Amino acid sequence: MTQPLTRRAGLRFGLSLAPDASAPLVRIAQDADRYGLDLLGVRDRPYLRDTADALTLMATALAVTSRIRVLPAVACLPLRPPALLAKALATMDALNGGRVELGLGAGMSWDGVEAYGGRRLGPAAARRSLEEAVQIIRLHWSDQNGLRFQGEHHRFAASQAGPAPAHQIGIWFGVTGPRALDLAGRVADGWIAPSSAVPPKRLAEGQRRLDDAAARAGRAPSELRRVYLLEGSIDARDSRGFLHGPPQQWVYEMTELAVGHGVDTFLFGGDPGQLPVFALEVVPAVREQAARERRGLSADAAQPAPSQPAPAH
Repeated sequence: MTQPLTRRAGLRFGLSLAPDASAPLVRIAQDADRYGLDLLGVRDRPYLRDTADALTLMATALAVTSRIRVLPAVACLPLRPPALLAKALATMDALNGGRVELGLGAGMSWDGVEAYGGRRLGPAAARRSLEEAVQIIRLHWSDQNGLRFQGEHHRFAASQAGPAPAHQIGIWFGVTGPRALDLAGRVADGWIAPSSAVPPKRLAEGQRRLDDAAARAGRAPSELRRVYLLEGSIDARDSRGFLHGPPQQWVYEMTELAVGHGVDTFLFGGDPGQLPVFALEVVPAVREQAARERRGLSADAAQPAPSQPAPAH
């Protein structure tokens, strides 16, 4: 059975794919797999015109690849009833050797959600809906019988659970607000942070909030996956700011995110045409540089403290 993708699995790299129906989506998924990336995240904004359905695209990508893990990044909960979402992901996971994870969000464009028949929620209600959804999804993936859940926003009843996924699917929250991060620390398996909303100067505070909430809930913060969505552009010209510049700049910035900020998973959210440079140049260099810097930190920590000279008399 495929093992859960915990922080102990080390650095992971992937692609965040916009499901533009006019793009060669199948070929891009196959390229990501062929280049050795670990994850393919599919953005889920069904209310946008000319976008492919995220779950259908995930199933297709799994069918034409052999090793890459696939996830909605992130699933739009207001338009994805949690029991049906759980069944769809468990089915994909069972049929494809445990290669599915779940990125889940409380909702983003409420005008779009309403246009597609969803219900607009305020921030507190959206968080409560997200928490209830996690309970239902985990019930659906359990081996229990006589399942029943009655919440404020969702209800669920089934004589038995299933189908069971092939492995323990991780539930990673795509959230940014402080209270939503508290919820992620209490109930989720990881956090997906977009660089546009959570730049490095905000990342440390978000990590602390996540860790504190996990610790208060009696959970080990070290077990939560930290995913960073890289919204930028790789090119050969001079730097134009964070994540906008040549490959070496990306190597430096991503290494700092990994070593200095504890990020363990990166999803490239730029132009898929830049995927070969990201996967074949940037990723290997980040792995090497991060390993080198961590060895250096470990060596420094192992050095005995310098002896102090005896006081003069």
